[in-house]
Amino acid sequence: MSQGTWDDFQRWIRGTGLEILLIILGALIVARFVHWIADRSGRRAELRMQEMAESGQTPSANVRQSRAIVQVVEWLVIGTVYAVAILLILDRAGVPLAGLVPTAAVIGVALGFGAQRVVQDLLAGFFLVSERQYGFGDLIRIGEVGSTTGVAGTVESLTLRTTRLRTIEGEVVTIPNGEIRQVTNLSREWSRVVVDAKVPIDKDLEQVITRLREAVATLGDEPAWKDLILEAPSVLGVESLTLGVAQVRVTTLTQPGQQFVVGRELRQRIAGALRDLGVTFPATVVSQ
Repeated sequence: MSQGTWDDFQRWIRGTGLEILLIILGALIVARFVHWIADRSGRRAELRMQEMAESGQTPSANVRQSRAIVQVVEWLVIGTVYAVAILLILDRAGVPLAGLVPTAAVIGVALGFGAQRVVQDLLAGFFLVSERQYGFGDLIRIGEVGSTTGVAGTVESLTLRTTRLRTIEGEVVTIPNGEIRQVTNLSREWSRVVVDAKVPIDKDLEQVITRLREAVATLGDEPAWKDLILEAPSVLGVESLTLGVAQVRVTTLTQPGQQFVVGRELRQRIAGALRDLGVTFPATVVSQ
């Protein structure tokens, strides 16, 4: 390397090279700072949810959604920081940005065709967050349109591209947002428990209804359950008749996400009341 070339390289290092290095370091520092802020905000939201759950309160939709919004904002800010840093580096390196426009357009079209599914996932994730369909900590069920079955679990992570659920069996299920067709949120505002008790039609139905009302009437007033139940359990009466069987319906409203634990207690009391009356048909439950 000649002396002139070496001198030019040293001047480039002290000038443009140093600027490029500072841009890279600045982008990394800003990205790390944004990640730290987002992680801290997410931990605070999670801690707040835990405190509310321990005190018997149900976290509001705003609290549940804040974690997802933080994650999306973090992703967008960091992506913007890196994009600006790349443009600044190209400018300092003397690359004509105007000449890159046609090339970038071609590359963008190619990536658009090759990554349609990724783009679909990102757009679906954006609408999931903006429409606040569910958030961190929500109990949801994802399935096909019109279906009452699917994958159910607690939302552990919601990003623009994927949703991660923890099922009741402890399994972690990751679903691309673009594949989500129907979401049933089981922990929004309130939930309903519906218990259909099957009773032989030859039994005294008036006596059965009276006994069931006595069995469930005080559930909403008991200290262990009054914070979970929004409306006192109600025995609606005979809901339907089939061959030899009458279905007596019992319903109640609960805090969001608490319909399962309240439903178990309600079924237990109904089963005890039916057993006292000599009814051997099992009760069935549908939670809404």
